[in-house]
Amino acid sequence: MGEPGTVHLWSLREDVAVEREGDGGLLLVGPWGGERIGDAHPVLREALHRMELGPVLLSNVGPAPDGPVYRAGVYLVLLPALQRLSHLVVRTLGLADLRGPLLSVLPLTRPAVFVLPRLGETDQVRLRQGVTLLLEAKGFRLERGGAEYRVQLHRPEPMWVVAMLAVPVTPEAVARALPLPLSVAREILEYLAAAGMLVREGQAEETPL
Repeated sequence: MGEPGTVHLWSLREDVAVEREGDGGLLLVGPWGGERIGDAHPVLREALHRMELGPVLLSNVGPAPDGPVYRAGVYLVLLPALQRLSHLVVRTLGLADLRGPLLSVLPLTRPAVFVLPRLGETDQVRLRQGVTLLLEAKGFRLERGGAEYRVQLHRPEPMWVVAMLAVPVTPEAVARALPLPLSVAREILEYLAAAGMLVREGQAEETPL
């Protein structure tokens, strides 16, 4: 049996409430006020309802994956709408091993936009200056002054990766040094990069990855 693959989960910040309006629209009330979605698509309504309760796999929202409503809902409705709501959405990376998520990325500012970069196997990255690792009741978290996101580390695997980032390292080197498949090591690094915690070797600190 092969190694478990990764899963990408979506949820709303814990302080976001979804209110249904009489005209079919939705009002998302969060830390930066209200976000109204007029005449929300049924698949989007279902997704946001589930995301209010906790992390969800988007492929489980709506009809069966082979149905046309699913394809239209996820690819034409969900992803663009959720991208516009990035500042309210927590992105979580996990493994399909039923042991819980690896890490979660929480937006901290209204302009926050979560975009996963694509790292090559030999791209060198390291922690940005000013990134701190803190212990709290829920485990460890990474944060940086002025960053638009913070990262919650739920399991040891991302902690192992972070421990290697004091010096420039590649996804390939991380996978060789740790008991992690290359794809998992790379995706952990990509989530950290999207959260603003990493910089490419030779890149200015203030430049997005």
